[in-house]
Amino acid sequence: MEQVFELADDLGPAKVIHVHEPGIGLKGILVVDNVAAGPSIGGLRMAPDVSLTECARLARAMTLKNAAAGLAHGGGKSVLFADPKMDRARKEQLIRAFAYALRNEQDYIFGPDMGTDETCMAWVKDEIGRSVGLPREIGGIPLDEIGATGWGVSHVTDVAARYCNLELRGARVAIQGFGAVGKHAARFLANLGAVLVAANDSRGTIHDPKGLDLGILFPLKEAGKSVRDYPGAMRLERDAIIDVDCDIWIPAARPDVVNEDNARRLKTKLVVQGANIPFTVGAERILRDKGVLVVPDFIANAGGVICAAMEYHGATQSAAFAAIEEKLRTNTKQVLDAVRQRGISPRDAAVQLATERVRRAMATRRWSIY
Repeated sequence: MEQVFELADDLGPAKVIHVHEPGIGLKGILVVDNVAAGPSIGGLRMAPDVSLTECARLARAMTLKNAAAGLAHGGGKSVLFADPKMDRARKEQLIRAFAYALRNEQDYIFGPDMGTDETCMAWVKDEIGRSVGLPREIGGIPLDEIGATGWGVSHVTDVAARYCNLELRGARVAIQGFGAVGKHAARFLANLGAVLVAANDSRGTIHDPKGLDLGILFPLKEAGKSVRDYPGAMRLERDAIIDVDCDIWIPAARPDVVNEDNARRLKTKLVVQGANIPFTVGAERILRDKGVLVVPDFIANAGGVICAAMEYHGATQSAAFAAIEEKLRTNTKQVLDAVRQRGISPRDAAVQLATERVRRAMATRRWSIY
């Protein structure tokens, strides 16, 4: 608990719950950060090396993300200490048990995240009736399948490129983490004329300065193979994606992949954070000093949670995509205008935007809640 208290402030967290069921090997954590605007929405992350601190940081990121997106929801996050590639029956058992343990926590709505997907959310729905990012068959908008987050990332990139004198058509893109977010960001950016020159996954990096063929790369990933199985490109070590010369660099995987030790290796003009907390604060400071524009995570990757919230309230897929485009283009412009006018960092501008909205919501609540 001391780790969370070190991160605590007047916004939260409101609640931290540890779930432990030794009989089935279940170990998980829920952090509800702030619910002033409404019940929190946040993904369930599954990985062997998750932590309480990571969960608390992600929950705060969701508070800021949901506030910046203008949603009637606060921020929360849950994590399961487990290998997401485990046997399907075992994974289902753990997720159902975790959801059931949290069945009375009405301030938290489950969503998919790293290591979980639409099917996992269907299990949660079946257990407690409280999840988003569901399969179509049970009335959901499968945000990973349709690429809701990647759709948002593409629009943020389009707006941000103009603030660093970058022409999107022909711009070279490198994507760290070619999964649910990264591959759709690549697809939507390709439709705008950008060229994917590098991509990586957990097994390695590929690079081709002339451009990678998405028509070949997508079927490989859908078949469960690695980007390293792509023919004709240079095969590099996984972390070599940081060294690829490009115009736009999109992190779409784990937290803190760029830090004070490797930030100077990036050779790009624009970073659009498709993952949650992918850079340390120190890394962002280094890149700002280098003249690299970095659009923060909770501005850039809010497409998924906007889609999830709209699904929860009964909206259609087309309405969700229209809302993502409108909200994220507006927020990106507002943040980057503040950067220009006030000489502050993009993260500071984004945090101020979101925090002001959270505090206004908090001011409407009973004193006994906040």
